[in-house]
Amino acid sequence: MRTRPLLLAAALTTGLLTALPAAPAAAAPARYADDFDGDGYRDVAVGAAGAVVAGKQTAGAVVVLYGSPSGPSAARRSVITQNSPGVPGTAEEGDQFGAALTSGDLDGDGYADLVVSSPGESLGDHDGVGTATILWGGASGLSGGARVPQPDWLTEDGGYATGLAAADFDGDGDTDLTVTSLPTTRVQEGPWKRTGAPKVEYDLDELGSTRTVIAGDLSGDGAAERLYPFGFDGDEGGAISYLRWTGTGYEKTDLDTADGDQGAIGDINGDGYGDLVLGDISRGAHKGGEITVRYGGPTGPAPAQKPTTVHQDTAGVPGKGESDDCFGCALGVGDIDGDGYADVAVGAQNEDVGGRRNTGAVTVLYGSAAGLTTTGAATYTQATAGVPGAAESQDWFGSAVRLADLDGDGRADLVATAYGENDASGALWVLRGTASGLTTKGARTVSARQVGLRGQSNFGWTLAP
Repeated sequence: MRTRPLLLAAALTTGLLTALPAAPAAAAPARYADDFDGDGYRDVAVGAAGAVVAGKQTAGAVVVLYGSPSGPSAARRSVITQNSPGVPGTAEEGDQFGAALTSGDLDGDGYADLVVSSPGESLGDHDGVGTATILWGGASGLSGGARVPQPDWLTEDGGYATGLAAADFDGDGDTDLTVTSLPTTRVQEGPWKRTGAPKVEYDLDELGSTRTVIAGDLSGDGAAERLYPFGFDGDEGGAISYLRWTGTGYEKTDLDTADGDQGAIGDINGDGYGDLVLGDISRGAHKGGEITVRYGGPTGPAPAQKPTTVHQDTAGVPGKGESDDCFGCALGVGDIDGDGYADVAVGAQNEDVGGRRNTGAVTVLYGSAAGLTTTGAATYTQATAGVPGAAESQDWFGSAVRLADLDGDGRADLVATAYGENDASGALWVLRGTASGLTTKGARTVSARQVGLRGQSNFGWTLAP
């Protein structure tokens, strides 16, 4: 399974712990699962799980950059911790608030809400039990919150909520939530209320435990499939099971030959079905890592389907496969050029650049009617012309990536983070999508310092999908 360097500590400055007022006086109905203030523009939620809060090491923080016609910026943001007003709990050492994120309109009020993992959270005298917290959306952005209900039998060091996914799993129009961890995997069905638990909750005993989850509509029926990667002895790459709503219940399908614990879903070949992209860096994968694409259909990806496989030694892909590149450690899917085919951004956070170790890179691959292609493939680093900053060792550029239309022009933009930037302070970059593909013209960066974080915050540890 994927591993990362240990979180480093950071200091969080005061005065930025609550949501800043949004410009609009009234919110329009949210069109997106990540529009927290309901203004019609997607927002960017960034985890800084290494932040120090009130002197507590790696207590963690979440930063939200609100969207606009010119995209997100540091000028309008929220910085939220467990010490923020209305947020359950207290910032404590090792909580890692912000280690995993997901979003959706949980209570159906027209504003997207953010779910935040704290896998190191202690409960009572039990260390590392883990929790998940909902931050509620509204016309002024995110504010206040509620604790996601969880089993009362969880034990120490289980890291509950290491993985999160919010979507409509059963096609009833309500947003549901799945929370994963080593001890158990749980689903809670909407609709949610700001007081009280959702109407149904159940544990997935047939799936056991898993660290991550991937969610998206692979069968074109409007209900998102849930995919759970498993690692087990004898097969480091593991396997994946997915659950599909049939109208009366969930049907489980095993993709026994699928490897990888990072994934994203989008319609790459434009046939109306979501396609599954997996990143695999196990010993059985190509040197440096690889991605595979399994194409969706009326019942999801067929288990016997031969996937499309791409790595850095595939013809047309820039670079070269090298040990520990981590090609596929982060994935994003979205239509960059607006041609109706979803494209794929692949993070390789350990890529060496100009002789500097672990500088990091992001490779963009484009979709087509024939599926994922290497035609026009391009790789971006901090040494690429037009990309702000400089390629330095241990930046880990591409540690998290996302493709989403942030400025409302109908084309997905790239968000890429480097949680090691500036001695693990962290930063993110936004590159715009155009009709001819991704461009570095007008590329912008937002640093941890610009959003009020100081020290080694690991800003960019994760992005909400």
